[in-house]
Amino acid sequence: MITCFIRYEIDPFRRDAFATYARNWGQAIPRCGADLVGYFGPHEGSATTAYGVYNIANLAAYEAYRARLADDPLGRENYDFARRERFILKEDRLFLSNMSLPHAAGAAR
Repeated sequence: MITCFIRYEIDPFRRDAFATYARNWGQAIPRCGADLVGYFGPHEGSATTAYGVYNIANLAAYEAYRARLADDPLGRENYDFARRERFILKEDRLFLSNMSLPHAAGAAR
């Protein structure tokens, strides 16, 4: 299992647009095969940093998921919305493995 962390730099005056974008992914991402942890936007501190976080089995599953997302009507609409409205200034993806998982899984029991 890998976790994708997407770090967004957003226009601080367009937080409502980013919130709409995040809610749309809240529907499309799980439907297309990833385990969405959530989208997180500014609350305190930075007014320009937001995150999207989801889990996926491996990089091969990620490629198949991205293809499904690109074919999904809401996915396509959301990509177009972001391009048209330009509230995302920068986007970076990072894939990490949970190295504390045996400890965390044992603690959850």
